[in-house]
Amino acid sequence: MNFEELYKRYFKDVYRYVLSLCRDEHTASDITSETFLKAIRSANEFAEGDSVRVWLCQIAKNTYFNLVKRNKFTTEMPEELPSSDSFEIEIIDKAQAFEIHKILHRLEEPYKEVFSLRLFSELSFAEIGNIFGKSESWARVTFHRAKNKIKEHIKND
Repeated sequence: MNFEELYKRYFKDVYRYVLSLCRDEHTASDITSETFLKAIRSANEFAEGDSVRVWLCQIAKNTYFNLVKRNKFTTEMPEELPSSDSFEIEIIDKAQAFEIHKILHRLEEPYKEVFSLRLFSELSFAEIGNIFGKSESWARVTFHRAKNKIKEHIKND
């Protein structure tokens, strides 16, 4: 797959993922562009059989966190968060949303990433499963477990 095909096929997915991390369109666009440049430079490191989408999202995540470290980058929380069920409705309060983000960053993978992709990027469970090379059911279960872990942290804090 050449650069143009790669870019056209995966740009939207990578951009939405980065946007879910940084919550800033300009930053998401910059990081997404940098991600594709890094991917082309390191194409020989891509293992056959791996998901291209997951590989690109991993590069994007590392690029974003490197930016955060370098710039001590801070983001504003959105005025309200998108919701898909009663748990999401409970976290609309901005202060509580910030607490959710702090808890989320302490969660282990894949819970952190699945929760972010579902809630902030508004991806379907099928899309999330696809990103990880897993089933839709796996994505649903992982999201449910992530919610439970976050609820538990909220109770204990």
